[in-house]
Amino acid sequence: MDIKIESSWKSVLSQEFEKPYFKELTRFVKNAYSEVQCFPPGNRIFSAFDHTPFNDVKVVIIGQDPYHGLRQANGLCFSVADGVSIPPSLQNIFREIKDDVGVHIPTSGNLERWASQGVLLLNATLTVQAHQAGSHQKKGWETFTDAVISKLSEEREGIVFLLWGGYAKKKGAKIDNSKHCVLTSGHPSPLSANRGYWFGNKHFSKTNAFLAKTNQQVISW
Repeated sequence: MDIKIESSWKSVLSQEFEKPYFKELTRFVKNAYSEVQCFPPGNRIFSAFDHTPFNDVKVVIIGQDPYHGLRQANGLCFSVADGVSIPPSLQNIFREIKDDVGVHIPTSGNLERWASQGVLLLNATLTVQAHQAGSHQKKGWETFTDAVISKLSEEREGIVFLLWGGYAKKKGAKIDNSKHCVLTSGHPSPLSANRGYWFGNKHFSKTNAFLAKTNQQVISW
């Protein structure tokens, strides 16, 4: 089975691709994409990995599901394609960045510029049916992305993991925080952010402080 994914990740995850659950997942995804509209586009399913090779990962942000609206999802969590209006959660992320590190709020919600600096923007589920939130959950993607997080935790050190909201905190529960920096807060969605669980977490300055302390290049947010 030929998985089109960046070469370092293909090597690191080679055993995962051969497991029965992943072969079943592949069949499910191929059938879904052939029968109904799904997002992101097929060539962007592994976009997070393609933009951020295994040894380049400095920061991991964990999302849940791709956006399920037309032209939104580009394979990176919280990110949308150029020219697409910025979703509420991402607006709140940009607001916190402005308050935290003074960066002006951008006009585009495309986060490929973060990914190219070493920020792995990982959704727990990598595909979704159009207009059907959560439709590809519990098909095997969560097992795969758990393996991704485990590989990073075990084989790398000095990564900052940003866990926003209860789902991400559970997803990152097994990260070795003796080797890595784990920062947690509420989710940036309006429901959580407006209750005071998001704004003021200063995760972006804290991330850069840790990277600087460990002699890594900081992120230009």
